[in-house]
Amino acid sequence: MSITIRQATPEDANAIYDMIYELAVYEKAPEEVVTTPEEIRASLFGTGSKIEALICEVAGKIAGYAVFFTSYSTWLGRNGIYMEDLYVSPDFRGLGAGKALLKTIAQYAVTRQCGRLEWSVLDWNQPAIDFYLSIGAQPQDEWVRYRLSGDALTRFAE
Repeated sequence: MSITIRQATPEDANAIYDMIYELAVYEKAPEEVVTTPEEIRASLFGTGSKIEALICEVAGKIAGYAVFFTSYSTWLGRNGIYMEDLYVSPDFRGLGAGKALLKTIAQYAVTRQCGRLEWSVLDWNQPAIDFYLSIGAQPQDEWVRYRLSGDALTRFAE
């Protein structure tokens, strides 16, 4: 089967939203998806957006997506890329779609002279962890990720 990776367009917003919801179901948190296709369209494709998205098509059908943005390392003194999402719909897994998406982002990182490509994975997602290890990625166990969101973010900002 032919795998094609392309830049996402505003017309892909509904498909991206649907896959975001599929990903949330897989990650056992569908209730946490509060965005809409319209918000996805505005945030990914609106004027001044710093976010990039790729679509993976297998045999002409949308099979997956990736969302990423430029990060920065003060220690390296260079930009990096942070991949927020990498998702392939269940019907298309095992065909190389996820690897093709990730490889495309890695190629962007090299072309842009980034110092690193990073992402997060849930500690129970063993298939993803095994895949990432198989391509040479290393877990960053010494760092603990923190998050402020919702009411806690609002209260702290006051």
